[in-house]
Order: sequence, then C-alpha cells, then structure tokens
Amino acid sequence: MSAVKNHPEKNIIRVQLTQNVVLHGMSESQSSELEPHLVVVDCQKGDFLLHQGVREMAQYFILDGILKRVVANAQGKEMILRFADERDMETSYAAWRLGKPTPYGIQCVTKARVATLPLKEWSEFLERHPAIKEKFEYCVMKGMSEIMAHTITLHLLDAPGRVHRFMRKHPELVDRIPQKELASYLNLTAETLSRMRQRGKI
Repeated sequence: MSAVKNHPEKNIIRVQLTQNVVLHGMSESQSSELEPHLVVVDCQKGDFLLHQGVREMAQYFILDGILKRVVANAQGKEMILRFADERDMETSYAAWRLGKPTPYGIQCVTKARVATLPLKEWSEFLERHPAIKEKFEYCVMKGMSEIMAHTITLHLLDAPGRVHRFMRKHPELVDRIPQKELASYLNLTAETLSRMRQRGKI
C-alpha cells in the first residue's frame, strides 16, 4: 500500500484516476481534496479486496487489471455477479448505506492495481460534491441493473445465447478473462466453452 503522492508511478496513477468513470471531469481542487484519502494497492490474481459478510467496506477505483464481484453460499458454491476492469470502479455502497454486511466479495481475476479509500471518507467527499455523487450513484444503479439482467439471462438464454450476449456487451473482456472464470460467469463448464470456441460458434 502507498499514498498516491509517495508512489513511484504517481504521475501515471493521477492520469488513470482522471480517466475513471466516476472521477472523470473532476476539477483540480476536487482531485487535490480526494487524493490524500486514496491508497494504491497492488494485488495478485485471486486476492480478495473485500470479503463477503464484513462491515468494514471501501471504495475501489480500478487502475489496472480485472476484478469480479462474487457471492458464495454456506457450502462454498460461488456465483460471479459481474466483472470490472480499468476505468471502472467497485463498491459495496448500498450495503454500507443500509448498515448491512456486504452481500458479496470483490476478488482479483488478474493481477490488479486499485486506488481505495474507506466508504465513510468517500461518502463524506460525495456529500461535499453533489455532481460527483449523482454520477457515482448512477454507476451504482447501472451496475445493479446489469447484474439483474445477467441473472435473468442465465435463466432465459441457452448456452450459445449467453456467450453471444457477453461477447456483444463486453468484447474488450472476452480474451482477457481466464476461460474458467468466464465459463463460471456464464454457468458453463470450461470444457463446454472451449468446445464452443473451437467449433467457431463464438
């Protein structure tokens, strides 16, 4: 972990932050106000940034790599709810606002770098900047809507339909997500997904 100002790649990180879906368009004074709260974290594939069921939560701005939002039952069976990559963000804001433990975990699909701060500090920053808060809450709602659409897709579309929908919606991720992870997200076996790709069905 490192504060942005102390990071050896601080100039690159500052540029990456300005490209984030939520932080894009911030004024110089807003960026200067937020930066001291941010910590840069480098993670390995498989690392958890957030565990399901905890109450200490943070806001994550993705600088490099891919994260997944994942939920598990008591028997350890997992379901991937969404993927997020550079310029996107991850959060458990809704659970935090409701005073509930987070209903899912956030895990690294690939090696990743994020800028993070506690949700309490992020919420206080948002209250001082209503336009950013509006943009952020729109992103939260959009993410929840996408998860709902994906869940419906798992029930209504056959295997090729699920794969084609993902390719249409997220062409930039198809070759970056490990096949096992993508197959799990689409409720397929890795072998089935591999066969479909080999036969040119996707």
